[in-house]
Amino acid sequence: MRLRPDDMVIITKGRDRGKTGRVQQVMPKDGKVLVEGVNVAMRHTKPTQGIRQGGIIQKEMPVRISNVQLICPTTNEPTRVGYTRLADGTKARVSKKSGEIIEQ
Repeated sequence: MRLRPDDMVIITKGRDRGKTGRVQQVMPKDGKVLVEGVNVAMRHTKPTQGIRQGGIIQKEMPVRISNVQLICPTTNEPTRVGYTRLADGTKARVSKKSGEIIEQ
């Protein structure tokens, strides 16, 4: 999985195209990510012990990973993610556009 929680991403397809947000959760088995403020759906819910207030609530729904792209922290542009080995032998994520190491 090339995306991690707290990465800034931009939506490349769908009705939310062009919106940016922070990744809250990554679901590698489903191939989806949960991005805050993106793909918001209205859900009708009954009041339960967990949810005191019933009615129509807004809920963020997962987005396919193929429809999001990481924003490079140095250039603030959408980029693909690659990997490289550092001198100490650890693996690091690299921005394909700028060649800079993505800190994590």
